[in-house]
Amino acid sequence: MVALGLRTTHLIAPQKLPIRKQRTFSNIVIRCSIAEPSGEPAPLGQKTKYNDGLFAKAFMGLFARKMEKFAAAPKAGTEPKKGVFDYDYESFVEVSKRVMQGRSRLQQQQVVRQVLLSMLPPGAPAQFRKLFPLTKWAAEFNAALTVPFFYWLVGPSEVVEVEINGVKQKSGVHIKKCRYLENSGCVGMCVNMCKIPTQDFFTNEFGLPLTMIPNFEDMSCEMVYGQVPPSFEEDEASKQPCFAEICKLIPVSL
Repeated sequence: MVALGLRTTHLIAPQKLPIRKQRTFSNIVIRCSIAEPSGEPAPLGQKTKYNDGLFAKAFMGLFARKMEKFAAAPKAGTEPKKGVFDYDYESFVEVSKRVMQGRSRLQQQQVVRQVLLSMLPPGAPAQFRKLFPLTKWAAEFNAALTVPFFYWLVGPSEVVEVEINGVKQKSGVHIKKCRYLENSGCVGMCVNMCKIPTQDFFTNEFGLPLTMIPNFEDMSCEMVYGQVPPSFEEDEASKQPCFAEICKLIPVSL
C-alpha cells in the first residue's frame, strides 16, 4: 500500500457494516449501486459493474459538460453536443482523458479547480467555512456525507476511525476500489485529476484539510478529513510509476 509517512495520522481498521444498509442508503440518495452478484467491487484486474440511476447520471453529465469546455476534440472528429443524461461513466472518464491532453500536471489540476468552482453557487466556499469551521465535528460530518454522495464517482466506501494529532475521530473514509482509478487505469489521472485538486479544494477553498492516500496495489483509497496533506514533493503518490500494462494514455509526468 502507498504510505505517505504521516507522523500524526493512523488509520484504524474499518468496522464491517451490513451491505444491505449501505446499498440502500446510497440508492436512496444517489441511485447508484454495484451490479456484481456479491454486492462488492470486482476483483483486481476485472472492471466492476454498476447500476447508475437518474441522479448518478445527472452528476456524471453535469461534471462532463463542465469539463468539455477544457477538453481536446475527440479523435473521431466533431460529435453532436451531448445532453446531461447522454453521458455514462465511461464517457465521463473519456472527457477527463481529453482534458489532460496538452496540459502539464499543474494545468490539469487548475482545470479541475475551475470545474469544481463552476458547480457551486457564488460565495459557496465562504459559506462553507462559516458552516463548517475546522472542528472534529465538521471533519466527521463531511466524511459521513462522502459515503453516499461520492458513490457514483468512487464506488462504495465506509467511514472509518482515524487518529489525528493524537485524537481519534471518525473522519476517515475507506474507498474499497476506486471507480475512477479502475476505469481510467491511469496513475496520472488519479493524482492530477482527482487526488491533488480535491485535497487542494477542500484545504484551501473550504478551509477543511483533506488528505487522500491511494493504494495503487488494490485500487483502494483512504480519505482523511482534518489532516493537512503533504507537499507534492513529499507525497509518495507523486513517485508512483505508471500502470504500464493497463494505461492507454501516453505516460504523464507527475
